[in-house]
Amino acid sequence: MKHILITGGSKGLGLEITKQLLASGYHVHVFNRTISPGLAELQNTYKSLSIHLCDLSDTNILTLFLKSELPSSIKLYGFVNNAATAYDDIITNLNSQRLEEMYKINVFAPMLITKFVIRNMLLHKISGSLIHISSISVHTGYKGLSMYASTKGALEAFSKNTAREWGEKGIRSNSIVAGFMETEMSSSLSDDQRNRIYNRTSLKKPTSKQSVAATVEFLLNDKSASITGQNIFVDNGTI
Repeated sequence: MKHILITGGSKGLGLEITKQLLASGYHVHVFNRTISPGLAELQNTYKSLSIHLCDLSDTNILTLFLKSELPSSIKLYGFVNNAATAYDDIITNLNSQRLEEMYKINVFAPMLITKFVIRNMLLHKISGSLIHISSISVHTGYKGLSMYASTKGALEAFSKNTAREWGEKGIRSNSIVAGFMETEMSSSLSDDQRNRIYNRTSLKKPTSKQSVAATVEFLLNDKSASITGQNIFVDNGTI
C-alpha cells in the first residue's frame, strides 16, 4: 500500500482528496490542526487513514514533528500540499504580521515538508509525485487577493524548479491551478461576488472539488509518469 501525505485534509477540497485517495487504496497521512466530523467519519471507515495533529504555522518545530510522526520506515510515494490560509485585503491595508503568518502556512511549511518528503523518497529510491494546490488568482486578477495570490505564485515557481532539480531521480512536481470552488475559504464572499467570479468562466459555475481531487489522483499515479514541472488548470475555463 502506497503512503501519501496531505496537508489540510479535514474539509473542503482536502477532505474530498482524502476521500478519493482512500477509496483508491492509498494509505493517507493527513496533517491538520483539528479533526473535522467528515474526517472523523473517514477514520471510522478506513484503517488506512492516519491523522497527525499539528500547526503548520509553527515552522520552527515542523521538521522535528515530521520525523517523529513519519519515521524513515514509512515509504512516501506522494505529497499533496493543500493546506492554505487566505489573508484577503487591498494592498494599501497590508498588515505585515498577517502577511508573514500566511506565508508560513502557504509557502514556508510546504517547502520544509517537500524537503522532508524528497529525502524520504531518495532514501527508499522511490519515483514519487509532489503536488501543490495553487489558485487561479495567480493568473487572473481579483481585487483583494494580491497577497494570497503571491503565496500561490511562489509555490508554482518552487514546484517548477523542484521538478527540474529532482527529475533525474524520477521525482515529479506539479501544481494544480484550481478555480474558485464552494469551500469555507470562499464562504465570506457575497452572492454577487461569487456570481461575478463564476460568470468569468467558460462553464459559468463553481469548479468541482471532485474534478480537482481526481486530477490529484491522476498526478499521483503512473498514468501521469511523463508530466512534471507543469501547471495543470482545473478552473472551468477561467483562463
